[in-house]
Amino acid sequence: MTVTYEDKPWLKQLNDVQRAPVHPPETVLHAFREAVRTVPDRTALAYFDGHVSYRDADALSDGVAAHLAGRGFQHGDRLALMLQNSPHFVLALLGAWKAGAVVVPVNPMYKAGEVAHVLHDAEATALVCDERAWEQYLRATAADSPVRMVLTACERDLQSRDDPRVLDFERAAPAEDTDDLLTVARAGGTSPGGRELTGADTALISYTSGTSGTPKGAMNTHANIAYNAERQHTGLQLPDGACIFVLAPLFHITGMVCELSACVVGRGTLALAYRFEAGVVLDAFMEHRPAYTVGPSTAYMALAAHPHATREHFASFRHLSSGGAPLPPALVEKFGAGFGPYLSNGYGLTECTAPCASVPPGRQAPVDPESGTLAVGVPGPDTVVRIVDDEGRPVPLGEHGEITVRGPQVVPGYWRRPEESAAAVPGGELLTGDIGFMDADGWLYVVDRKKDMINASGFKVWPREVEDVLYGHPAVREAAVVGVGDEYRGESVKAYVSLRPGAAAVPQELIGHCRERLAAYKYPREIEILGDLPKTTSGKILRRELRSRGDSGK
Repeated sequence: MTVTYEDKPWLKQLNDVQRAPVHPPETVLHAFREAVRTVPDRTALAYFDGHVSYRDADALSDGVAAHLAGRGFQHGDRLALMLQNSPHFVLALLGAWKAGAVVVPVNPMYKAGEVAHVLHDAEATALVCDERAWEQYLRATAADSPVRMVLTACERDLQSRDDPRVLDFERAAPAEDTDDLLTVARAGGTSPGGRELTGADTALISYTSGTSGTPKGAMNTHANIAYNAERQHTGLQLPDGACIFVLAPLFHITGMVCELSACVVGRGTLALAYRFEAGVVLDAFMEHRPAYTVGPSTAYMALAAHPHATREHFASFRHLSSGGAPLPPALVEKFGAGFGPYLSNGYGLTECTAPCASVPPGRQAPVDPESGTLAVGVPGPDTVVRIVDDEGRPVPLGEHGEITVRGPQVVPGYWRRPEESAAAVPGGELLTGDIGFMDADGWLYVVDRKKDMINASGFKVWPREVEDVLYGHPAVREAAVVGVGDEYRGESVKAYVSLRPGAAAVPQELIGHCRERLAAYKYPREIEILGDLPKTTSGKILRRELRSRGDSGK
């Protein structure tokens, strides 16, 4: 009998607990209130040497909600939230949800034009941001936008360590045209009454990275988030109250769901350290002894390369996950050999509210023997992942095609873009734009993005395969492969790499390493060594910037 995707061959990889039905809360806010009721004195937020209990987080977020309501904020209004990984982000998020708001997470690294697009497109009437960013450029940006209410925060508050490696800024003078987030929170008040949030309500408008066209906002519902948070908590089988460290940014869907929301569902402690700096993160691991974290492969590369990193830094972890950027098999091997824990892969998109496939605890992802690609995991029991051809027809297991996802984590569409929503999520099934395949045992492999395929003399080259080979060289820290114009081949393969600290290699050596391991049309004809590769703040290497660099001959 032929096995199909509807047969869910991946279920054999899950244990009884992971296969069992889950009963997520109506919203993460409902789960938070349950934690306040049952464990009020447990630390909810740990920030350097500062600690905020569930009881205090509830009171402070009540103050934020009361302030928003007092300023005329209505159910369904949009609040843009633009902060780093700090308690202020969590308090603002909870306060906004208590006030019935739709939260619009904004990357703090965005420039004025990028922020302006989000504020206008989402029609955000409130903004929470860092006080320095407000003074430097956001005041001018917000002046020509729908924003009419601003709360600013100083992320040196709620701790006293002031670690100069990340908290390397001075407090700004109070602005007369904003309110201070903590002052408002400490003023007290109660959450406004009225209609309670439901799972069907939009919780987030999460803007995609805009790799094609202008960024558009995926509408993550409260039910989307609560489901994936519950599946994350249940699947990882972490103990009640476990500490989760925030390695992925909270403004990114991975941090929002797999760290913050899963932590609340598990009544745990969320450990924060402002922004990523390898030494600061390693110190936080020793101080807070987290049981779980998830972050991009580039973060683990930096942690592994830090001169002070030891096995003891990772001894408390029951599970380590990587997501948001490709995970090379060589990194998994090096990390396990050097530090002990197995580094689990995962796969998801903003449009499926973070994960739709992951490696179950206790299992290790296989590597495809033909391409050397590491499996990203298996779907959950309520999710159907299919591989389809260009006409949308399912291809047999083992064959390449576009990955599609159907399940309770898939968003209903994009904010005020019905045509694009219908094209991206036809009939509730998400077309990811990623090329991959699934083996007979249900393991999912992501080959690359459709648009990143290189056509060299008529042969398809997937950058991931070449990158994985480069990561197998002991000197390589980061690698990215792009296609560049070639009069003879149409396109040829070019690689950009950065080297591990203290390592040495020249381009011809790296080209030879690839030539020995790849077909003649696949190995890079040119390799450029850079100090660092350009990345998003969530850790994804920006191939499009490198592609532009290659096309311009820089």
